[in-house]
Formats: sequence, C-alpha cells, structure tokens
Amino acid sequence: MDAASQIWHAHAFEKFERPGRRVVVIGAGISGLVTAYELECRGYRVRVLEGTTRIGGRIHTHRFGHGPGAPSVELGAMRIPAHHHHALEYIRRMGLAGKLRTFTTLLSDENAFLRTEDGFLRIREASGPLRENFRRELERHRPWQRHDERLDDGIVAFGAWLTAIVDAIAPPDLREALRTDLRRQLLDLVALVDLGPHLRGPARDRVDLHSLFSAHPGIRAGCSARLNSFLDDILAETSPDLLRLHGGMDALPRAVAGRLRGPVLLGHRVTGIEVCDDLVRLTVRAGSRTVEEHADLVVCTAPFPAVRRMRLRGLDADKLDVLREVEYCPATKVAVHCREAFWREGGIQGGASFTGGRVRQTYYPAPDGAPGQGAALLASYTIGDEAARLGRMSARRRHRLVLDELSVVHPELMTPGMVLDVVSVAWGNVAWSGGGCAYRWGKSDERCAEELRRAFHPVGRLFFAGEHCSTASAWIEGGIESALRAVEAVGRHDRAHRTATAADRHDPAGAL
Repeated sequence: MDAASQIWHAHAFEKFERPGRRVVVIGAGISGLVTAYELECRGYRVRVLEGTTRIGGRIHTHRFGHGPGAPSVELGAMRIPAHHHHALEYIRRMGLAGKLRTFTTLLSDENAFLRTEDGFLRIREASGPLRENFRRELERHRPWQRHDERLDDGIVAFGAWLTAIVDAIAPPDLREALRTDLRRQLLDLVALVDLGPHLRGPARDRVDLHSLFSAHPGIRAGCSARLNSFLDDILAETSPDLLRLHGGMDALPRAVAGRLRGPVLLGHRVTGIEVCDDLVRLTVRAGSRTVEEHADLVVCTAPFPAVRRMRLRGLDADKLDVLREVEYCPATKVAVHCREAFWREGGIQGGASFTGGRVRQTYYPAPDGAPGQGAALLASYTIGDEAARLGRMSARRRHRLVLDELSVVHPELMTPGMVLDVVSVAWGNVAWSGGGCAYRWGKSDERCAEELRRAFHPVGRLFFAGEHCSTASAWIEGGIESALRAVEAVGRHDRAHRTATAADRHDPAGAL
C-alpha cells in the first residue's frame, strides 16, 4: 500500500451517518487531531489530510527497534508543564493519566555536567566556579560596583546560575542580549528583595528561581520585554513540575486519532488552497495523483512555512503578510541507541547536561525499554542558528560530530559496540514544519498579541490553528488551545451562516 492510499485507522472506510457539514482539517499533528475530534463531537463530518506517512506532527517518538520493550526517545515534544491544563485535560480524557510521570530536566540531577570556563564540572561542583566567573564578568561590565555591598553572595549566585541557564537554553542570537539585560536590569531589581528564603543547597549557594519570581512578581515588571518573555521559557524548562508520558509522547496523538470516526488520510499533501464564497477548493497530491477536493469549511493546522509553499488564492493581503512574517525557530535533535545506560554508572539518573559547543544540551531519558535492549540517549538538542548549522550537514556528518564532541564528556561512547544506532531530525529542514516552533522570543507582549490575532484570523471559510496561533507557542498546550479556538470560530461562522440562510428563506426579497 503506497503512502497515497494509507489511512490511519480501520474505521476510515465507514460511511458518515451523522448529519453535519463537511470539514477538511489540514494536518494530523495534535492541533489537527484535536480539531477533528472536537468538530465530530459537534456533529460535523471531518476528513483529515496529512502530507506525511505518520500522525503526530512535532510529537515524534522514535523507538530503537520493534515491540513494546524497545527503548524510545523524543525527537519532538518531550515534556508538559503541570500548569498546561488543556494538555493534561486531553491526556485525562484519552485515558492516559496513568501514564504520566515526572520529567527530570536541565540542572535537576546533581551528577549531570555543566560546561563552564573551567571545563566540564558536575552540577554539584559548579557553584563556586560559576560565581567566580560571574564576579569577573561583573568587574568587566560594571567596574563601579566592584565593591558594592548590594552585590552579595546571594545576588552573585542568582546571576551566575541564571546566566548558566540562559547559555544552555537561549538561541545564540539572544544569549548576549539576555546576559546584558541581566547585568543592567535584573540584578538591581533582585538586590531590592531578601534572597534568604530562596537560597538552596547545603552551602546555600543556589537560588530557587521559581520561588523567587513567585514571591516577587514585581521584579519582572522592571525587565525588558526581551528578558521578560524569555523568563517564561526559563521557568517552564527548569520547572520541577514537568511531566511526560511513560512509553512515549506519541500515545496522545494516537489516542485522539483512535477516537475519530472520519478518515485520517496519510500521504495526502495539500499543495493549493482557494477560498471561494461558498466553499474552499483544495489541490491535494496523493502519491502520483493530483486531485481537487471541495469542502464547506477548512481548518488549516499546518505550520506557516508549509502553508507558504502552497498555491494560495482568495486570501486577503493581511493574511498573506502574516503568513510571511511569522518566523520559525530551527530545532535539531540527535539521539543515540546505546548498548547500556553507561551514564547511570557515573551517577546520572536522569535530567540533562549542558554540554555546550555544538551539542548544547544532552538529556538522559527514563529507562522505559525492556532490559537487554539497550538505552536511548538524547545526545544533542539545539535550537536557533546552532540547530540550523547541524541541519545543513549530512546526517552522517552530523552524527559523527555529535558523538565526537559528546565523547569528551562521556568517553564511554567510544567503547567498541557501545553505539548501536544514531538518528536525528532537523526540524528546520522538514518541509511540513519549517522549524521546531514559532519564534516569539524578544517580542513585546503587544507585538505577540497582534501577530497572534492576525495568524488566527480566518479568511471566509478557511480557519487556522496550530501552536503558531496560540499563546503557548512551542508547546503541546498551544496546539490544543488553538484547536479549541478554531472549533469555536467554525461554530460561530456556521451559526451565522444558518441564521442568514433562514432569514433569506423567510424574506427572499431581502436577499436582493
């Protein structure tokens, strides 16, 4: 069976029995699947068109082998913050709540590594060198405050660890700007509060950022838009309340797809969209065939870089402009199937190392696989320009570079027979995504709100969803949030259309 004729589940050939208007959903990522599910719950007849040969979009669990015991790694979304209520509600509704587990993240395992000016150090050993390096940095950039009593050890510890997190998480084009904002703005604001209740560790040389910002939300009011927007990501990615799905994040899209009555057609790539007064006309490439399909309504959940490659007709100038303006951030992941979880012998039970260089972040997934089948290692996770550089390499060269660079931290990788397989995804090169997520870091709240409004705004019978149309871009939460908004917009349009039709039937002269 070729890709053009693949249908995701066995019920796809059943006839639609319930009355309702015909809706086509473009994309079988989480936003497309939730859109289809919610529309069916409201009585619509829905078809999902997916250009690739799998569902899930940027939720992409890779398994090294077949069968339930194969070790897995997330090449796409890998965590859910505990305050992302839409995502957790869908996990509950799909019967997956029992699979929720804690996700251990960056800097959470004391035996993981941190790259510093003094080389690679265990996180438990890094506080002293980080603080000394940060003091030297302050002396270079703020020499007048070299002996300022306000910059006590607690403030220096705050600045040192926050700088380390910025270096680990921020895309390269933002790093120095964020460091500058930290030195010029945030340190002075933090100096006005009592850090004592937020100091952690045996030597009280670590600052709990989450408790600090929760107790003193006014600190952020004095930050630049650039720093303030990125603090959201820092707090989310280093939260102790992150969650994952045992056995793979792809359980969520698979469960939603399994609830659909209508078909999810794989290998059906939409190449053209024309918005007409009474329908939407789609051009669809399915294998070697190109077909035209009409729908009463269409919800496009494809990322805007993919939409830009379609032939678009009937869209207004503002919509075409925002399609071009929304930026996507490259993201590249490289995963290794290892013979054994050698890092556990070194005391690393999970979490992640900041390995810097071209590797950036290395995650140690929980051992979900069966004993004797090896272990998965997310060797490299990069975003921004560093991800783009890795993405431009051939897969073979990319894998070799990551293994060589990471072996400085983990020489066990060079042991004969240790590496069984290597896989990677450069999301910036994937035609149907164009990047890992919509890029909104550094933009003001007002600019983000305006971009969101324009991205979401429907054109006639064509509606839009996806994390780029949400307030939680880069997260599963955003995909689901946008889907729910799109479904409500479809409902409003449909009710208005039916009201107008009923009025025309009662007063035909008024339609002239």
